[in-house]
Amino acid sequence: MAENIIKLDTTRPLKLSSARAWRTYLGGKLIEELHGAEQPVDNHFPEEWIMSIVSARNVGREHITDEGLSKIEPSADVALKDLINSSPKELLGKRHYDKFGQQTGVLVKIIDSAERLTVQVHPDRDKAQELFQSAYGKTECWHILGGRVIDGEPPYVYLGFKPGVTREEWERLFYEQDIKGMLDCMHKYYVKSGDTFLIEGGTPHAIGSGCLLVEIQEPTDYTIRIEKTSPSGFKIDEFMCHQGLGFEKMFECFNYESYTREETLNKWQIPPSLVNETRGNKEIELIGYNNTPYFRMTLVEVENEIEVKGDGVFSGLYFLSGNAVVTTDGESQQAKKGNQFFIPADVSKFTIQNQGQEAIKVLRLFGPKAD
Repeated sequence: MAENIIKLDTTRPLKLSSARAWRTYLGGKLIEELHGAEQPVDNHFPEEWIMSIVSARNVGREHITDEGLSKIEPSADVALKDLINSSPKELLGKRHYDKFGQQTGVLVKIIDSAERLTVQVHPDRDKAQELFQSAYGKTECWHILGGRVIDGEPPYVYLGFKPGVTREEWERLFYEQDIKGMLDCMHKYYVKSGDTFLIEGGTPHAIGSGCLLVEIQEPTDYTIRIEKTSPSGFKIDEFMCHQGLGFEKMFECFNYESYTREETLNKWQIPPSLVNETRGNKEIELIGYNNTPYFRMTLVEVENEIEVKGDGVFSGLYFLSGNAVVTTDGESQQAKKGNQFFIPADVSKFTIQNQGQEAIKVLRLFGPKAD
């Protein structure tokens, strides 16, 4: 493996293979459609992980140590994690490396939910350090890409406690497994393509059925679930609920502050912001460092050709539509819907050229603020 790593050219974008991860909930059909599958189906692999150096945490699948890890194409026998470990400063950038070491500090997923996910929470950084001895919590952001109607209901999400919810009441609902009562404690929002929400660590939430979204997050898989059975009837292992903390201690991960429906949207729904526009091509910020220091994500729309400049730190690309050519220093790579790339810090600039009739839409993905 070391020989393969040495031969890789890290002065150009590195195409990554698609990494799917097993989850307790069902979905993934729309991800398969995005990749052009002839017979897309829902299953227990409803997530595609992007530029991932994090392994999925699943009871009964501990022997699969590379699940969720991104691999370098075309051979797909070199993990991005191993490549970064071999040359962290060159791949991630000096500023990032000096502050965060050889961790990217970010994980990105495409999620397609055929059923509502279980009600859950992730620790913020303070609780992650205290309870899991982890430098990272799991603040995350959802950007809705689309979705589908499931059982007559359009895509929706649950986010945040309603006023009046207490820890005592929340614990009672868990021990009684009163699912309706749990859902009634949170705000429910129907969502559409283009909506973006920030979910800070400690905030209760659940992605509803029918959502196709991109999630950018801190790079952990600590998920506290307070439902012992998924909506489709899958029995969830106790460890998958409390992540080793035990049922009593897991409730310390929740932030019991509550807001009205309007206050919740004002606090956590993020409006898009135009970064630049040139000759019909534009870049729109979906979540920025002014919202959270933990990650940043933009959407680039290319009618013809656009030059993208780096700033000395790594980034990622995920193509949502179209056919393109990505060119760096005269060397070109083909890109199409569903393709993803890791952009090493040494790549100072590259161009994305539209090769079809459909406008290119590509996500640019950034780790934590390095300055």
